[in-house]
Amino acid sequence: MKNKMLLTGCGLLAILFGLAILVPLCSPYSYSEQNAQLQNLESCASHWFGTDKFGRDLFTRVWYGARLSLQVGLESAAFCGLAGVVLGATAGYFGGIVDTFVMRTADVVNAIPSLLYVILLTLVLGANVHGIILGICVSGWVETARIVRGEILRSKSSEFAQAAVLSGASSWRVIWHHLLPNAAGPLLVNLTFFIPKAILTEAFLSFVGVGIAAPAASLGTLILEGRRQMRLYPWQLFYPAAVLGLLVMAIHLIGVGLEKGRHLSADRA
Repeated sequence: MKNKMLLTGCGLLAILFGLAILVPLCSPYSYSEQNAQLQNLESCASHWFGTDKFGRDLFTRVWYGARLSLQVGLESAAFCGLAGVVLGATAGYFGGIVDTFVMRTADVVNAIPSLLYVILLTLVLGANVHGIILGICVSGWVETARIVRGEILRSKSSEFAQAAVLSGASSWRVIWHHLLPNAAGPLLVNLTFFIPKAILTEAFLSFVGVGIAAPAASLGTLILEGRRQMRLYPWQLFYPAAVLGLLVMAIHLIGVGLEKGRHLSADRA
């Protein structure tokens, strides 16, 4: 409770997450519903964020876009975290040719810019959420694997790990029940910082026109549409950009708070 940065980030993210889930479900307007009589309205009682050039309610579309952005960030972090933990733990514990193979594969994968993977897979699989998530995960596991490998190498020769081996525990039991819990701190911080990175990657791709296709609307797509109308209708750019900024800031605050808490715990130990 003394970690104000973590509490602020969690509170802000909870509010944004709730709005992203509830607004598209409860709104009387569909995110894709067009109405020529309501084009480019300013903020009003019936349309809190105004409307776009097709008469679509921006409040609904912005929070629908926030939901897509959160989906990309959370699912990418989950898949990359799982792959990174399995490969990094395997490489660190067994060592030898296994370690060499996994780490050299990571070096090759990481040598190519991650955006290139996302763009190529988006072109092959189509401009959708799943194609973007898969593209992010192609190289997103590398950093997690390196962190887990380093933590496993550091703790596998410790007394508690050796005691588990002598008691007859299998290699995977030693890894999952004794070694990985010691890597939980840096792993959690790394995955928390990975989420805004994935969100911004999706927003950038949608902004340049190779991300999520219409009629779906991510925050990057809405920012692109708002930029085209910026001089005449600046609110169409302001609202999605503000929500994207708040979303990234909330997750960043959580990551910084977790890292601060980890360092404080280490100092006390």
